[in-house]
Amino acid sequence: MVAPKITLPAGNFKAYLFDCDGTVADSMPLHYVAWSQALGEWGCKFPEERFYELGGVPIVEIIELIGREQGIEMPIARVAKRKEELYFEFLPKLKCVPEVLEHMELQRGRIPFAVVSGSTRDSVEASLRAIGLLERFEVLVCAGDYAKSKPDPEPFLIAAERLGVSPGSCLVFEDTQVGLDAATAAGMASVRVPPPWERSPT
Repeated sequence: MVAPKITLPAGNFKAYLFDCDGTVADSMPLHYVAWSQALGEWGCKFPEERFYELGGVPIVEIIELIGREQGIEMPIARVAKRKEELYFEFLPKLKCVPEVLEHMELQRGRIPFAVVSGSTRDSVEASLRAIGLLERFEVLVCAGDYAKSKPDPEPFLIAAERLGVSPGSCLVFEDTQVGLDAATAAGMASVRVPPPWERSPT
């Protein structure tokens, strides 16, 4: 069965704000492989369903949580570094999310785009560069650019301010519930990007 294309809410939007992982970049499957390998080296299991439940949660918090749940002590900074190294190795396999790219193409040159992510700037730039979309975004708001992460509205409000657009004129593309909640708290319309298994195969 072919999944429906993403339908946007009605509105005259002056800017599009995108999460990166799982929204613009179809990176969640690659992140999962990297996570499984990095945690597996310490005897930790990370079921795929649990991985997607924790979408949007910062890397350090995930390591702390999984270790606590399984009673395994891990050097958090070292595991985080290992996980990121593995993900960077997989970047040549990265693709964009075609249903999101469709909407970017429709508005390209008409309205500004921003990425608002919980990932590091290095990771976001590497992902966007790998799929050839880095130059499409006027603004990147990444981990370290804000004090409170999603579901707090701060990251999205910073992006709107940097673009010079009112929050109510922004449309947010997000694949996680924490991201959608953050958009709502910021007073922005949002659209949910379905996970890989709900989308048409590419």
